[in-house]
Amino acid sequence: MKSGQTEIVAPPVDDAPLKPTAPRMSALDAGAEENDYNPSESYRALSTAAVASLVLGVLSALAVLDWWLGLIPFAALILGVLALRKIRSQPEEYTGRGVAFVGIFLAVAFWLGGFGWLGYVRATEVPSGYARIDYSQLQPHPEDPLNAVPPEAKDLDGKKIFIKGYVYPGLRKLGITQFLLVRDNGTCCFGGNPKITDRIQVQLNDSKGFEYTQGLFKVAGTFRVTPAREAVDAKGIVFYHLDEAFLP
Repeated sequence: MKSGQTEIVAPPVDDAPLKPTAPRMSALDAGAEENDYNPSESYRALSTAAVASLVLGVLSALAVLDWWLGLIPFAALILGVLALRKIRSQPEEYTGRGVAFVGIFLAVAFWLGGFGWLGYVRATEVPSGYARIDYSQLQPHPEDPLNAVPPEAKDLDGKKIFIKGYVYPGLRKLGITQFLLVRDNGTCCFGGNPKITDRIQVQLNDSKGFEYTQGLFKVAGTFRVTPAREAVDAKGIVFYHLDEAFLP
């Protein structure tokens, strides 16, 4: 080497094999690793039938109002049973056993309670000495002329009867003592003119009367068949009358 020149010395070479280093993991990757899918903790859907059973089970309380409303707890019971069967057959996909059980319990409780209450009311609502009738007994036979008075209705003339119906709306809303009792609220509440054989003209004994509502009325009194008399509040005539009447 000539004088004045700088000698460059190469760094020593390490012949040992390089050790692999673990890649760096970001915080996002770490969180993703912690939340990896675990089959044992997979999502299970809440059974729609179970929810429907619970909703109808709550609505089954309406069964105390009328016999046909017993269809609500019946539907709740069916949906609850179907939900339990589906959950049992596919437990990895559906949940909601508790919801279905509550729906079934409410349905059974309100069904039995409602029918028990309605049975009690039916057994006790007719005043002593009065006979229950309905509008079907006042209708003409198919072979009879329109609006003819059937023999069954004539046989009731002068007898004490109990019947349910709706008050046909008139001009008077308070202190009603005379009114037309009709078969259904479709004609009484929406401006229709009820059939002659669906009308009973009622005269109450109570001089104070009552306030008009659209609900079902229970009326008892002495039944009379007197054709061709003017109807109260409705067009046309009336055949049937209920005198000395009262609201039990």
